[in-house]
Amino acid sequence: MSWVKQIRTGLSILVIAFFVLPINVLAQTSSTSPNYRVDQTFFGSGGELDASSTNFRSKQTLGELGVGNTASTSYQAFAGFNTDAEPFIEFVVSGATIDLGVLDTAQVRTATGNFAVRAWNASGYVVQTQSDPPKNSASPKTLNTTTTPTASAPGTEQFGINLVLNSNFCGAGCNLGANPLQQPDSTFSFGTAAAGYNTANLFKYVKGDIVASSNKSTSITNYTVSYLYNINNSTPSGLYVFNHVLVATGTY
Repeated sequence: MSWVKQIRTGLSILVIAFFVLPINVLAQTSSTSPNYRVDQTFFGSGGELDASSTNFRSKQTLGELGVGNTASTSYQAFAGFNTDAEPFIEFVVSGATIDLGVLDTAQVRTATGNFAVRAWNASGYVVQTQSDPPKNSASPKTLNTTTTPTASAPGTEQFGINLVLNSNFCGAGCNLGANPLQQPDSTFSFGTAAAGYNTANLFKYVKGDIVASSNKSTSITNYTVSYLYNINNSTPSGLYVFNHVLVATGTY
């Protein structure tokens, strides 16, 4: 009689966000060289950087001549009288523990999780995965990972992720995951899935890899992580747990 090894897997997502800045570094209100100095100055029909009294404080503007970000490989600038000078990184995760139930060799199992990143007054950010692969709670055994982008192969022990839409993954019209979504749109947000994790229907997992990034200051990018699980007849039975730790680091 033939039989199938089975495992039960619990999946949770734990996200750690931090950013590294040199001591006492803030967005500058002036720029200098041996030949010039330009303070944060308003050019337009009118306005005041710091209007205040004993009862109120505000920024005022009338008729700005330019707004938004402009950049090249050598510089970037933020136009707009009310541009916030404080740099920051924001990292939000939405997800919970996911029980995949009992796995078998005949069928792939999948799950998804979501996170969002925004980095202001920045030169960009990277998001790295810092977790060991799913581990058997009763032994040192971890699931084999796909260290290069690989298609799902039920009956082969595989664990991998990607951050894009996997079209027709489980049959015609059956999709998994989603492409990075820019909020409010692609003129304000620039986050992308990293190489190795940006190809539909191919999955990879290497601890320490960069899985998402932006190369400039950016509004919110929403990411969907798709998780792939396959086992073979030699996969030891037991409860496998994957606590996914993602680390976002901003560059300033």
